[in-house]
Amino acid sequence: MENPTKFFFFKGIPFLHTCYDMEYIQRLRDEFKLQDEDVIIVTYPKSGTHWMIQILSLIYSKGDPTWVKSVPYWKRSPWIEIKNRMEMANNRTDSGLFTSHLPVHLFPKSYFTSKAKILYLARNPRDILVSLYHFKNYIPCYPLYSTFEHFFEDFLQGKVLYGSWFDHIKGWLPMRNSEKFLFLTYEELLQNPKVSVEKICQFLGKELNEEKINSVVENSSFPVMKNHILETKEPMPVENMETSRIMLMRKGICGDWKNHFTVTQMETFNKLYQEKMKGMDQDLFPWDQC
Repeated sequence: MENPTKFFFFKGIPFLHTCYDMEYIQRLRDEFKLQDEDVIIVTYPKSGTHWMIQILSLIYSKGDPTWVKSVPYWKRSPWIEIKNRMEMANNRTDSGLFTSHLPVHLFPKSYFTSKAKILYLARNPRDILVSLYHFKNYIPCYPLYSTFEHFFEDFLQGKVLYGSWFDHIKGWLPMRNSEKFLFLTYEELLQNPKVSVEKICQFLGKELNEEKINSVVENSSFPVMKNHILETKEPMPVENMETSRIMLMRKGICGDWKNHFTVTQMETFNKLYQEKMKGMDQDLFPWDQC
């Protein structure tokens, strides 16, 4: 790995100076005021975050795509941990949708004493690894890697943005039995988007008829979203991130890791996965069903 010093660490989690500030993240945990009606999308990076923002935005607009076509995703559901987002959020007058990649131990304390809801979207970590490997080249100041092998090793050790996938999902999973926490997977969204949208609507208390549900599904499909990203000229919220919009959505499939992992890497990953996820309910993770 080259240029490893471009990360700074806060409470054991790697962040980039480009988008994040240590003091701000500390203040966020203590001072961010989530309200009872707020909904936060929580993901580990490259787990389908933009897809979920699109789905929730369409549910909130009752299937009408006008909002998603006219307002950038990062304004519809802003990342709370990006620099200077707290003041905007605490003085908001909009929908109350937010997004975060934060692990549970850095999340705003106000969530745990409010009725705010979290929708946690998980994805096969093998596919996340591959997706992040391709995406990282478009992130300013992300450490450079000469080979996929080097990135593979750092991902397994948690030496990537937001740290270990294993720690992230294991930290949030104990919340899954709470009525204000919904656990979904990228794979089930891909396999049956209509059923997933109906489940999300039920969780949010949003009643949409079949026509509106179908509109949500259609306008959150991969081809529709990718065409919008390629056609729009909207600026990104971070300096020098203009080129990243072309990589926000690459393939929209599951199982692409099989085109990248060697047999040895597959065995190495599977061994670590079994060690890290021992005792977890494997029925929650439909990684091998598509």
